[in-house]
Amino acid sequence: MTGPRKLYIKSYGCQMNVYDSLRMADMLAPDGFAETKDVAEADLVVLNTCHIREKAAEKVYSEIGRLRVLKDEAAKDGRKVTIAVAGCVAQAEGAEIMRRAPVVDLVVGPQSYHRLPALLDQADRGERPVETEFPAEDKFNFLKNPTRDAIRARGVSAFLTIQEGCDKFCTFCVVPYTRGAEVSRPVEKILAEAERLAAAGVREITAIGQNVNAYHGDGPDGTTWTLARLFERLAQIPGIDRLRYTTSHPRDVDDSLVAVHRDLPELMPQLHLPVQSGSDRILDAMNRKHTRDDYLRVIERLRKAQPALAFTSDFIVGFPGETDRDFTDTLKLIEEVGFCGAFSFKYSPRPGTPAADMDDQVPEHVMTERLHELQLLIDRQMAAFNKACVGKTLDVLFEKTGRHPGQIAGKSPYLQPVQVMAPASLIGTIASVRIDDTGSYSLFGTLADEVGNRVPERPNLAALEA
Repeated sequence: MTGPRKLYIKSYGCQMNVYDSLRMADMLAPDGFAETKDVAEADLVVLNTCHIREKAAEKVYSEIGRLRVLKDEAAKDGRKVTIAVAGCVAQAEGAEIMRRAPVVDLVVGPQSYHRLPALLDQADRGERPVETEFPAEDKFNFLKNPTRDAIRARGVSAFLTIQEGCDKFCTFCVVPYTRGAEVSRPVEKILAEAERLAAAGVREITAIGQNVNAYHGDGPDGTTWTLARLFERLAQIPGIDRLRYTTSHPRDVDDSLVAVHRDLPELMPQLHLPVQSGSDRILDAMNRKHTRDDYLRVIERLRKAQPALAFTSDFIVGFPGETDRDFTDTLKLIEEVGFCGAFSFKYSPRPGTPAADMDDQVPEHVMTERLHELQLLIDRQMAAFNKACVGKTLDVLFEKTGRHPGQIAGKSPYLQPVQVMAPASLIGTIASVRIDDTGSYSLFGTLADEVGNRVPERPNLAALEA
């Protein structure tokens, strides 16, 4: 009797890809595949790719080159290794991957994961299938229910896809071309999955989508539900103590979402709200459909409703035509908002996007200098935010053992890593921690029970900054 076939999945990029990788593993389990963290013992290797980062396609081809060696070595031992390329690079490159990399056995785009078992059967017969069409059927129908043991093995925090695709067509972005138009998952399916997660010990759910706050799913009452209404229902599920969402768009922050940040204790006081640039001229060239002032007004509305709210964002430096003045406008916006973190990138052309053909591409050395300056400012703001937490008490969701014996690690309401000397029996629980010190990115603290104080989970941000 032979054992299960080994599956190795490497995820690139966004949380959506991480989630999709988990679902692919769940879908392949009934066909006898068991996950492994050792690529050398894999019978099936899936590269779940992302097209957002710089030189994404070339990085995938480099990885494929390394896998060719692995496949050849396995063949010498009489073992067959199947290589699949999935995700957004697969969607964008399609048959070109097969042409450039004969070692690849199949290519499957994000819209077609439900066909992965059938595509593997074709590959086993010696075919080299490429499936990157946008199917007419429900794009979420590949989402299989993981076992309770699989959920527990993944921890107390979980991603949950509620929306996919984007209708915004920012000129730098490939998502509308690789993930398609915005589609929202029905409320009942989301709630059913959330209940399974809670039953298996998940305490924190992050709702994800390419444009998650554009959610408009079919509700069980026959009406269309907003993200705010969905969160109100998710918060009623026993065991779910924390809710988050990412990634959102400033144009889709409606009054109901602002209100739920004010009224729902389970919704954590940290919001990722990408702005990309602080220059109106560049925002217009990016087709972001919001201005600098629009963004600042959204921030103001949210902070008025929930003073505890802290923000992270995305920034692109060196977008075509960006001048020193445009870049200075971005720095001024960062100083005005005050972020607790951000993801910042140099602009990188994506084939097929309007920005790739724009004139006035910014020289590489200029982008490098601007990125360094912007990141230094963000790092100072993050360090100041973390330092302001010292001496305060935050509720921490403990997720795993720490790096040192007797240490456990978790997340604050603001997604900060927190390290505490405490028993491992606290993993999976929320406990109050007095913050004693900060590191480069982490906070270090003591259980509040040991220091005799406690405050509510949602500390007042103004108090933190005082």
